[in-house]
Amino acid sequence: MKINCLSCGHNVDLDDLYEDYKGQVKCFACSALLEICTEQGHLKSVNFVKIMPRLSVEEAFEHTL
Repeated sequence: MKINCLSCGHNVDLDDLYEDYKGQVKCFACSALLEICTEQGHLKSVNFVKIMPRLSVEEAFEHTL
């Protein structure tokens, strides 16, 4: 299943684990969080939540310690 990010329009590929799902997914192109609801492999709703800040390499490394 594919959805378009409401923030940047990027195609977000969702695998079979999302056939019956309610929760958040992240767009890897712009880091936006989307709230989605799917039933039996069909998208029922998608809402924009927020854009997550991108971390620098140094910040990402600090979060792993």
